[in-house]
Amino acid sequence: MAIVLPFFINRVPAGFPSPAADYAKEDIDLPKELIKNPLSTFLVRADGESMIGAGINSGAILIVDRSLTAKNGSIVVACISGEFTIKRLVRTLAKWYLQPENKAFPSVLISGKDDALIWGVVTAAVNQFI
Repeated sequence: MAIVLPFFINRVPAGFPSPAADYAKEDIDLPKELIKNPLSTFLVRADGESMIGAGINSGAILIVDRSLTAKNGSIVVACISGEFTIKRLVRTLAKWYLQPENKAFPSVLISGKDDALIWGVVTAAVNQFI
């Protein structure tokens, strides 16, 4: 069952609002907007602070698409030696790393001896504020 919500067409500035802005709206099906490949998409809840620089807070719900090919710069859900993690996939000098978006955490070199597997590409994060 689709849940259709009103969507205001005008972008809302994060600074001072424009008094001249029109308040036109249309309806939007949020799941359809956020999930492009439903059969290969899953949700996961982020845990920890390693990705706060990318806007992924602990507790955020992530939309992950397994049909997308991860590339340099993608935020991914990866499994290394049986442990799941959310990191940015980065290639530097012919080596691949899983890089956090918080300097308090170390990058992880993906080496041939690791049992590393990319589970999917994060396409969106839903953070709750209340």
